[in-house]
Amino acid sequence: MTRSIESDVLVIGGGIAGIVTALQCLRGGLGVALVDRGPPEQLGGLAVSAFGGMALVGTPLQARLRIPDTPELAYRDWLRFGELADEDSWPRRWARHYVERSCAEVHDWLRGEGLRFMPAVNWVERGRFGDGNSVPRYHIVWGTGRELVRCLLRALHAAAPPGRLQLLHRLRVDALERRGGTLCGAYAVHEDDGVEFALRAPVVVLAVGGINGSLEQVRANWPPDRPRPATLLNGAHPGADGRLHRWIAEQLRGRVSHAGDMWNYAAGIPHPRPRFPGHGLSLIPCKSALWLDHRGMRIGPEPLVTGFDTHWLCRRVAEQPQPYGWQLLNRRIALKELAISGAEYNPHIRDRQPLRFALDLAFGNRALLQRMLDECPQFVADATLAGLAAKMNALTGSDDVDPAVLQATADAFDANFARGAALQNDDQIRRLLHARQWPADRLRTCRPAPLQRPGAGPYIAIQTQLITRKSLGGLQTDLQSRVLDVDGRPLPGLYAVGEAAGFGGGGACGRRSLEGTFLPGCILTAHAAARALTTA
Repeated sequence: MTRSIESDVLVIGGGIAGIVTALQCLRGGLGVALVDRGPPEQLGGLAVSAFGGMALVGTPLQARLRIPDTPELAYRDWLRFGELADEDSWPRRWARHYVERSCAEVHDWLRGEGLRFMPAVNWVERGRFGDGNSVPRYHIVWGTGRELVRCLLRALHAAAPPGRLQLLHRLRVDALERRGGTLCGAYAVHEDDGVEFALRAPVVVLAVGGINGSLEQVRANWPPDRPRPATLLNGAHPGADGRLHRWIAEQLRGRVSHAGDMWNYAAGIPHPRPRFPGHGLSLIPCKSALWLDHRGMRIGPEPLVTGFDTHWLCRRVAEQPQPYGWQLLNRRIALKELAISGAEYNPHIRDRQPLRFALDLAFGNRALLQRMLDECPQFVADATLAGLAAKMNALTGSDDVDPAVLQATADAFDANFARGAALQNDDQIRRLLHARQWPADRLRTCRPAPLQRPGAGPYIAIQTQLITRKSLGGLQTDLQSRVLDVDGRPLPGLYAVGEAAGFGGGGACGRRSLEGTFLPGCILTAHAAARALTTA
């Protein structure tokens, strides 16, 4: 027997984009059925485990820190770094929409919902040649993505009169329903018991994420002109498999654009407690670590340094002869710089413990380093470089790392310091000094020093590989978040928000992101859809 559910608006996907759409529709007087594939405790999707960083433009915090940001400056940075083509009409319009409205519709709106931001603005994705963020824009939600989700779920329930909100969990939507050529809902199946559902609504909003949870789809859409490693870790969720993207393209002639543009990370490790096959964690690579290939030789000639161009880092890692490489550092560097993306490994920010967070900044995050050494085989440590090389080889079951080569790699870097600051000529040192000019980054970046500095040990090597995260492309949408067909016309009754829409327009970020544009992109596209629906 098929169960029938009726509502004014059907929102498919319970991540941040879906939650905000449902919330604003409820506040506008519409009845909402919010359908999610996961169990109730996973409502919020990837945002629950996200760090909570947001690229915001022209905020009061930027003004307080004397950061001279404007929408015009941000738009120039966006187009240049993202390499948006002239024909990318809707992505360009969404980029403009983002930089003009991120302060009011994301920062101010979230503050009005009761959320706070940490009192520093970080400077990420500066670009290898200063072609990225020309000023700091990366704001961090105090409490991480988990607090963001909790806050918005409280608001969602508070906005729902009895019977106006229907939350449906563990439902997989495989197809939309049409009658006489008119969209009228969707078909779904319960993941646990196979019960079929007919979800009836005159409007459907897709908030289903992208394709990066399916390694099969990632490989199928990987651009042929870019190197692809033999193996990848999954940093998204298996449910983000592009199932409805493909159905809409095939059945409704909806346009999916920029499917090959992805926001992956270059330094992933297998999750020590995986929740699905291939589950990975994304490290925020230590800026001061030397990035080595599988033989223990430094990748160059331009050294790899995080924080400047993640897209380029991923490309360089993918070009290597083996699908993994190494981060070579010492305990001094690890204590100050080691970090892992997401809420799970940032408990003092997640749980809003300012004193403990301040102590970590002052004395080093000893607990995180020890946890990684205890839980993750990919972290190896030794008092000598020769001993470290032996442990690296034991991990890979090879003799690829020659102790003499590893020693020579460290010696060549350390020689810069033996010659004195006036004669240093290493691009990684130059980038470290540049990063330390901004106070927020100085707190998490070591003063350049020899790797073999006495008392800085033991030496640590971390085996890392490419990890998937977000889709930059998706269903093409207009500024009302309506899905467009291949002829550029809106498909009646069909909307897409968040990652499903490539965070607006089917690819608003272009080939690379200014970082932190994803959560705000979810919120902005959701606002646009709800505004169109409640004022129709």
